[in-house]
Amino acid sequence: MAGILAWFWNERFWLPHNVTWADLKNTEEATFPQAEDLYLAFPLAFFIFMVRLVFERFIAKPCALGLNIQANGPQKAQPNAILEKVFTAITKHPDEKRLEGLSKQLDWDVRSIQRWFRQRRNQEKPSTLTRFCESMWRFTFYLYVFTYGVRFLKKTPWLWNTKQCWYNYPYQPLTPDLHYYYILELSFYWSLMFSQFTDIKRKDFVVMFLHHLATISLITFSYVNNMARVGTLVMCLHDAADALLEAAKMANYAKFQKLCDLLFVMFAIVFITTRLGIFPLWVLNTTLFESWEIVGPYPSWWVFNLLLLLIQALNCFWSYLIIKIACKAISKGKVSKDDRSDIESSSDEEDSVLPAKNPHNPTTNTNGTSGTSGTNGYLTGGPCAEEH
Repeated sequence: MAGILAWFWNERFWLPHNVTWADLKNTEEATFPQAEDLYLAFPLAFFIFMVRLVFERFIAKPCALGLNIQANGPQKAQPNAILEKVFTAITKHPDEKRLEGLSKQLDWDVRSIQRWFRQRRNQEKPSTLTRFCESMWRFTFYLYVFTYGVRFLKKTPWLWNTKQCWYNYPYQPLTPDLHYYYILELSFYWSLMFSQFTDIKRKDFVVMFLHHLATISLITFSYVNNMARVGTLVMCLHDAADALLEAAKMANYAKFQKLCDLLFVMFAIVFITTRLGIFPLWVLNTTLFESWEIVGPYPSWWVFNLLLLLIQALNCFWSYLIIKIACKAISKGKVSKDDRSDIESSSDEEDSVLPAKNPHNPTTNTNGTSGTSGTNGYLTGGPCAEEH
């Protein structure tokens, strides 16, 4: 075990040439980031999760009810013992052969059975009330942490001159404000990493898991090798758009469509500007080029920049989804379905062939909301709910 730890904490991987861990030990004159500080993130992540539960129950839920958001889930499938037995005991996604067998057994057409299974799967999805509470929690946290980050960075020299991130590196002292900012962000992303398995499931689950993993790795790397200054720029820049997205979702759930559309446009502008413009031209420029000139590359420098490039690739992916939403909204005047929505929808053609004993209004989506204008429907899941 000692040999493995010695290999993992090899100074020639983590630190620049001629720098040792002993050089970065805390003294009476200066405090530097220590790897063991990161253990604080785990109890704090649990605390944040508990605060979330209290917030959603005693603050977000009353707000939702005050906006007439009820705990109604998607439209329920009509009771059917045979289909229910297949759904619970055999498969939730029957193949063509099984569908044909059920069609003969029930004297239903195949499309009606497909629709029943789709509605039954949607019954297990969270209600609009649950979605609103989750978005309100994220909105509150993102707004707080972004505001804190801006107030903190306004007082720092490296906000105005990114070369200050590398002068006298790695002998840059750790201030209490910087330490709090880092541990808070890391704790929040650990809480998201764990709660992702219980939160609303969406199509980009794997992408979001990869994003959380990359973000945690990035925060951990930059703290351990004291790239914390440039790390604060990365965190604050990526927090800029998130509160707007969650606000747009809340407006959508509350059926404030014009406000939803306005907030989504603002989100799209801020997201694309910060992540496809400012981030590569400002942050990646300093981590790839200015740091090379002032400090020079070393192994963990390469890993740090690879993680930043991975984050940027995810930024491009989500920007593509946002632009796709905007193009659809402009060309069709409405958007009826989220590309990563957690609610499965059906076409009007399918709705028209339901058996008479299961009437359905074809103008209503399966999530119980009418997709008549703007971005309604897309923001139920959101194109990039936690991207950072």
